[in-house]
Amino acid sequence: MASSTLQNIERKMEKSAEILQMEMGSIRTGRATPALVEHIKVDYAGVPTPLKQLAGIHTPEARLLVIQPWDRSSIRDIEKAILKSDLGLTPTNDGIVIRIAVPQLTEERRLELTKAVKKRVEEGKIVIRNLRREAMEELKALEKNKEMSQDELKRTLDQLQKITDNHIVETERIGHHKEAELAEI
Repeated sequence: MASSTLQNIERKMEKSAEILQMEMGSIRTGRATPALVEHIKVDYAGVPTPLKQLAGIHTPEARLLVIQPWDRSSIRDIEKAILKSDLGLTPTNDGIVIRIAVPQLTEERRLELTKAVKKRVEEGKIVIRNLRREAMEELKALEKNKEMSQDELKRTLDQLQKITDNHIVETERIGHHKEAELAEI
């Protein structure tokens, strides 16, 4: 029972790291990547739809994104969604594709983005700690119901702490990697 609790919590912690990694991909670094815009929700036929489901997104150059909608009638909606996003990008279209020139970051914008990275990393750590607390409550309930001994509880809690520490280190590593990307000119 305790091992299944640990496995379940570890899967949840891994998922939180994956989500953080995806969020970091959406933070602009001055380089064009599809991850920058693929999460943007476009109002398509009255339904908010991720951009990656409406178009092909390519990076032919280091600072250029090309978005080719599968339905040309959605170009205006895609353009509006990109302008509304907080990415600070300006799309241009020729009726067939949308081009986005990704400008270099200013020092001020780098600092803002670094703060945003640190905030998201801290939120990721909070999620991991909350998962640890959830698992601890579950394990203590098992011990209270006499389904595990006190010694087994202590060993399991030690394992849980090691798992938590590893995932917090991984979360910090993701954040440091993104901060280093932002520092590059």
